[in-house]
Amino acid sequence: MAHVPIYVGGVCTRSILYKTWTTLVCAQSSAALNVIKKNALSTSPLVHKAVNSRAELQLARRIIIKVGSAVITREEECGLGLSQLAHIVEQVAQLQLKGHEVILVTSGAVAFGKQKLQYQKSLTFGIRPTPGIENTETMVLPARACAAVGQGGLMALYSALFSQYGLRASQILVTKPDFYNESSRANLRSTLNELLHLNVIPIVNANDPLAPPPALDVDLAGVTSVKDNDSLASRLAVEISADLLIMLSDVEGFYRCQPSLRGSQLVHTYDPHEEGIDVTLGDKSRICVESMNSKVRAGSWALENDVSVVVANGYRENVILQIIRGRKIGTFFTKGKPVGTSPEQQAINARHGARDLQKLSPAERCDIINNLADLLTENQSDILAQNKRDLNEARNSGLSASLTSRLVLSPKKLKTLAEGLRQIANTSHHNLDRVLRRTRLASGLVLKQVTVPIGVLLVIFESRPDCLPQVAALAISTGNGLLLKGGKEAYFSNKILHDLVGDALEPHVPRETIALVSRHEDVEDLLQLNKHIDLVIPRGSPQLVREIQSKSIHIPVLGHSESVCHVYVDEQCDHEKALKIVLDSKCEYPAASNSLETLLIHKSHLANKFFDEVVEMLEKNKVKIYAGAQLLKCLKFGPPPAKDLSTEYGELACTIEVMEDVVSAIVHINTYGSAHTDCIVTENANNALLFQQSLDSACVFVNASTRFSDGYRFGLGAEVGISTSHIHARGPVGVDGLLTSKWILEGSGDTVQEFNDGQKQFIHEPLPLDE
Repeated sequence: MAHVPIYVGGVCTRSILYKTWTTLVCAQSSAALNVIKKNALSTSPLVHKAVNSRAELQLARRIIIKVGSAVITREEECGLGLSQLAHIVEQVAQLQLKGHEVILVTSGAVAFGKQKLQYQKSLTFGIRPTPGIENTETMVLPARACAAVGQGGLMALYSALFSQYGLRASQILVTKPDFYNESSRANLRSTLNELLHLNVIPIVNANDPLAPPPALDVDLAGVTSVKDNDSLASRLAVEISADLLIMLSDVEGFYRCQPSLRGSQLVHTYDPHEEGIDVTLGDKSRICVESMNSKVRAGSWALENDVSVVVANGYRENVILQIIRGRKIGTFFTKGKPVGTSPEQQAINARHGARDLQKLSPAERCDIINNLADLLTENQSDILAQNKRDLNEARNSGLSASLTSRLVLSPKKLKTLAEGLRQIANTSHHNLDRVLRRTRLASGLVLKQVTVPIGVLLVIFESRPDCLPQVAALAISTGNGLLLKGGKEAYFSNKILHDLVGDALEPHVPRETIALVSRHEDVEDLLQLNKHIDLVIPRGSPQLVREIQSKSIHIPVLGHSESVCHVYVDEQCDHEKALKIVLDSKCEYPAASNSLETLLIHKSHLANKFFDEVVEMLEKNKVKIYAGAQLLKCLKFGPPPAKDLSTEYGELACTIEVMEDVVSAIVHINTYGSAHTDCIVTENANNALLFQQSLDSACVFVNASTRFSDGYRFGLGAEVGISTSHIHARGPVGVDGLLTSKWILEGSGDTVQEFNDGQKQFIHEPLPLDE
């Protein structure tokens, strides 16, 4: 079959390309389809304009990656670090296969050649000493000779590594005169474009064997000279209209002063025209000061010619991919202030706002929360309209039923939400500076413990927009700063609710006291800000919680990863109570974390009508039933087997299992449960007490639905989340869970030495709290 040529020009739209692509699915080979798919990215490139936001870097089509010697050579600069080189190749291959056009500007030929010549030298002089050279150890290997020997081996290594991903690489060697000759430059551009069109990765290097000896070289008429690989990469990026230049070295980026000095900071965004900024590299870099200056000059010149630039540490895991995703890594060159507020600045602003909150009187903090409750009621129609936009997009995108149900707001939900906020306000008068303990240590020496805010909270939640004002109210009540990151599925709902929170705050404290984080990519950066954020609270799926827990190395995480709640129906139970509790626990809101997931029944109920009644009731309410192993043994024909006994369904489904007695139920729950909420239905007081005392769960209920496990229903007004960890806050976490304490000691010139000498004696007398 003849090949059909396709030209993707500047006027080609994605829809036209898609139609052409689908038309040729049956006619073209997979290789041709890959070319078409690759060109899809080219319909929306960065029109060769440097950007001021890292988020836009993901749109970069043509990318130049400069790999410095410090990244791929070993410490002794003799030989290559193969594992590091392979990691870089893997990242480049991923970008290339996703449709980006990548050009490598690489060092390493001299180091590779030096390694070979060192070995050759030891062999040669070991067999046949050279007259006139007494000490071969001090013999210096010339750099150009090393480069000539190493070029071929370096290229062969790159080719072998890229071939593992089905990609071809090509070598292009250039010299400085090539850039001063228009004909040579045109040939270079043409060759690079042809290689990129063929999906070949060009690997560019300076032709060091032919390069003149090092000499002073002054930039002329605003054109950067080609005197090292930094300037080569910069010239090349401008020459072929690249969208992004990434310069990898062994440093994190530029610093305002040496990192070992107090107050030193990494320069995350660098504006070459900003006055008063001096940059330096890290203390441990193998790069000289001149090399750092080269990076500054080369990056600044590329930026002036509309190429975005990032300087970063090539040893970071997946550093290239993380930069493309917009992560706050390295130093990002910009012509002006970045769009929006950086995550770090949001955290700093929240800290300052929290201190302003703490200065307010309790009545003023209550006014803010009551005002927010009023705003929710007054703006109900606008809130529901924005929520409808989210719901329409969720249905069109195929969002799961459980997440969609959590996304829904209604007049009833907003009314309940406003009532909960007023409940928080009514209980907020004695949150801060509440005396927990007073002790007279000695005559004239009184110690007291008082409540204070934790500091700055980061709350990450999925789908449920109603938790935004709830968490905001709890933060205001306790004087905490707050960063909120909601899911994209609730974008419009979260935005209007956050605007209302700001309106409530603004008469008293800055709106920035409670900030909304807009980008998913910012979360990983926020989790590194342990100097500015004191506690992370994820609310959502087990996968979300586990992900946050694994990434938050330095900031404590409050929450629960699984929600496997049980109801155990004891032998001595009221059948009518049991049916009501099971129905409510499972069907009232099956997507909630406090919904029943496993129903445990005493074996005696298989012989009476209760088992049939509960199964009939669940099936009538469209609950899909799965059987545990013991139940399957008791039935000839039963439900399908449960995948495992710790499944969290989050929908109209549950597992039923048979228990020998209350002890076996306790063992089962402690083994397969998640320590969230568990219930016993029984009329036996001893069994109820044993159940309460033996379960290691945050919430243990007797003859009550698991759905009561909620901050509002507990009278807390709302909850910032539910904790199953063994720290100060367990179960629904309200105001008390967002407070810590400090100790205040009032004396009269007392010293420890006076007690050591026996002049004074400790008495440790407990005092009333209200004195």
